[in-house]
Amino acid sequence: MSLIPKKGTVYVVDDDEAVRDSLQWLLEGKDYRVRCFDSAESFLARFDPREVACLIADIRMEGMSGLELQDRLIERKSPLPIVFITGHGDVPMAVNTMKKGAMDFIEKPFNEEALVNLVERMLDQARQAFSESQEAASRDALLSRLTSREAQVLERIVAGRLNKQIADDLGISIKTVEAHRANVMEKLNANTVADLLKIALGASAKPQ
Repeated sequence: MSLIPKKGTVYVVDDDEAVRDSLQWLLEGKDYRVRCFDSAESFLARFDPREVACLIADIRMEGMSGLELQDRLIERKSPLPIVFITGHGDVPMAVNTMKKGAMDFIEKPFNEEALVNLVERMLDQARQAFSESQEAASRDALLSRLTSREAQVLERIVAGRLNKQIADDLGISIKTVEAHRANVMEKLNANTVADLLKIALGASAKPQ
């Protein structure tokens, strides 16, 4: 049985040991799993992108700054939600991080209740991103089962083409189209065209 709290993981990256200890004490008391790092470099070396997690990082640190860390995560296309810790003079920089996708910034000294609420919002976003990633991987696995011809037929079904039109497009008989269509439905575990749309286009597809 896993001993990891169900609420999710909070990464704390700050070169100030007192800040790390304070945040760890606060968040572990609220049943979060907390992993602390004294530099952005050490965090990047051990960060697991498959984990449902969020990040609290200082803007100003020795070595790589919080701003540079955010840029590295953007380069990796990481969906990790981030909030930055700032001193009073860092607010303009913090605003810039939000333009790049950070969820928020908190000024020292922070309000504990506001910080915990912010962490929960970030983890909600992380769970949603993780769920969407899992769904996408599942769709990709299903679609990979199709032959190239079946994929061509599916593409045209999604585009709203009729069997006769698909046959004309691909230079095959209608019966062959029907056979491919039946194979596509079976391989994708789909009962209706609406099911096919959801799989081919993703969860955002809305049946007409």
